[in-house]
Amino acid sequence: MNLDFSVVANSLPYLWKGMQYTLQLTATSAVGGLFFGTLLALARLSSIRLLSNSASAYVNLMRSIPLVLVIFWFFFLVPLILQGITGAERPPQVGAERTAIITFIMFEAAYFCEIMRAGIQSIPRGQVYSAYALGLTYGQAMRLVILPQAFRNMLPVLLTQTIILFQDTSLVYVISATDFVGAASKIAQRDSRLVEMYLFVAAVYFVLCYGLSYMVKMLQRKIAVIR
Repeated sequence: MNLDFSVVANSLPYLWKGMQYTLQLTATSAVGGLFFGTLLALARLSSIRLLSNSASAYVNLMRSIPLVLVIFWFFFLVPLILQGITGAERPPQVGAERTAIITFIMFEAAYFCEIMRAGIQSIPRGQVYSAYALGLTYGQAMRLVILPQAFRNMLPVLLTQTIILFQDTSLVYVISATDFVGAASKIAQRDSRLVEMYLFVAAVYFVLCYGLSYMVKMLQRKIAVIR
């Protein structure tokens, strides 16, 4: 095989642009997923049966469906639903980037929910009762006492899920969004250098994910020592 990696060097600006979109999508989805996942976790732990069952149904639904199907459904079905609601002549264009952000936040919220639920349940109930004894409401007890400790306990797992999210963002190429993998795929097909480009992409993902995973392990050991 005559490998020519000069195509990689010549395409670095375009690849970097794709990587910027991948990092932006990862950060936005992680923050949004963590926010809504925390709300879902509180809903699942709620004593209100309707609220708890609704949150459980959403989480179980999202965790039982492949992410690529969620992306497809939102990209193709939501415009048709909006057309039916608004009565427009043509389906409104949601767009690949908007679809990616919304679907990833919706999907990741279910996984962050289970992580945060485990973190909240890891806090002894005595601390909740102590907060009530001090005159704190349920919301104040969660915000000031329970959630800060749950975040600290679950931080390594949250970061691990974010690394998985970073890998999953490559699925947006199915709706023609130009992420890092999508940019590499377009260059590979244009220059007929699939092996070189995909080897480079695999190497980049390996270095980043392995490095981040090692940092998470170090953080986990540090948190274990603090405990």
